[in-house]
Amino acid sequence: MAQRVSNKVSRRVRASRPVREPAGLAARRIAVDIVADTLAGRQALDAAIDAEHGHAGLAGLETRDRGFVKALVTGTFRRRGQILDALARYLDRPLPRSAGRTGAILEVAAFQILFLDTAAHAAVDTAVTLAAEDRSARHFKGLVNAVLRRLATARADVLALQDPVALNTPAWLASRWQTAYGEATARAIAAIHLEEPPLDLTVRGDAADWAARLGGSLLPTGTVRLSRAGEVGALAGYAEGAWWIQDAAAALPARLLGDVSGMRVADLCAAPGGKTAQLAAAGARVVALDRSVGRLERLKANLRRLGLAAETVVADATAWQTTEPFDAVLLDAPCSATGTLRRHPDIAWTRRDGEIARLAGLQARLLDRAAALLRPGGVLVYATCSLEPEEGEAQVAALLTRDASLIRRPVQPGEIPGLEGLLTPAGDLRTLPCGPADGRFPGGLDGFYAARLVRPG
Repeated sequence: MAQRVSNKVSRRVRASRPVREPAGLAARRIAVDIVADTLAGRQALDAAIDAEHGHAGLAGLETRDRGFVKALVTGTFRRRGQILDALARYLDRPLPRSAGRTGAILEVAAFQILFLDTAAHAAVDTAVTLAAEDRSARHFKGLVNAVLRRLATARADVLALQDPVALNTPAWLASRWQTAYGEATARAIAAIHLEEPPLDLTVRGDAADWAARLGGSLLPTGTVRLSRAGEVGALAGYAEGAWWIQDAAAALPARLLGDVSGMRVADLCAAPGGKTAQLAAAGARVVALDRSVGRLERLKANLRRLGLAAETVVADATAWQTTEPFDAVLLDAPCSATGTLRRHPDIAWTRRDGEIARLAGLQARLLDRAAALLRPGGVLVYATCSLEPEEGEAQVAALLTRDASLIRRPVQPGEIPGLEGLLTPAGDLRTLPCGPADGRFPGGLDGFYAARLVRPG
């Protein structure tokens, strides 16, 4: 009798102990959540993987596992064209809507099988476990198991049959870039999108010294570039606000305003604040405006870390009024962001061709308002991180037609070291992800457009 009681107690103790999950399952579960929610339009990828403000599960992970989540989700989107092509070879028909997160589970697992050193059985087994957990996907766990095992067996053959450059760029984007830049350049843009981007820093002090301290390189335009960074917050200089993250191309538009010391400058659509920081560090009296309260809070937090100050305003820039005109206005307008696919690979799969016309209409309204904020003699710089001419060159041409009081002030090659080769015949700035042919920006650049206009007086 005593033995039976002891056995019952032992079984109850074992049953009450928490079951330890397989290694990496929590990270994969979060990755599937993020991929599924991003594709459904519920969030942007960069917001979801933010350690402080993103997916709630990230806070409970070790640093290494957070890095694994980021690698999984960015890699899944970066190689999504190949992943979909590979999965289609083993799916008899498209998944029905009732399949829940089955598609995201398959894609994240396929990325591991095709492109990571993950053991195939680990990718398959955890995918089946995640399918079993999902109320809708559990009906497809047998399919998940079969498809992924077949893919693992045929991995080398599948990869040998694929053209990564062509597959990982949606057809509508590839067509646009071929029209705008020619087939060879369009392919070069698509090719560099498959690479992990470097980490670029704008430094307040001696850029060459910080490049040496951080083990990076100094680009011609003054940006410090790190090929590998790890945990950003652990880098020297972060806590004391010696630098901030900003792609080398994104750092150029604010510099086109020239010496802004003592000037009253409006930074419209300012968040997350890299350009605001540039202007404040250069001595400008900055009014940073954005319609998003949350994004402005992050801008203010960044300024506090950097020890910089700016007036912040929550408002819609298309309707904002002020009684005092500005010496300069910087408008980095909302756009399709197709120039930033290296850093935001989800954009290729969540944007649609028709959105560009809508965004172009918003940009025109913002440009009209930005021009109205200028005093006589004031300078306006318009910028977008888009590769689409409708959001760049065409916008400025249309504005100059609408407002005859504005004139273009062409950017000169000698204004900022390294600009040679980045200027259009009209004197505007145009950077491409594949970088200029002279090779002075190894690792490429974000795609940016910027033009400088003045109101004479």
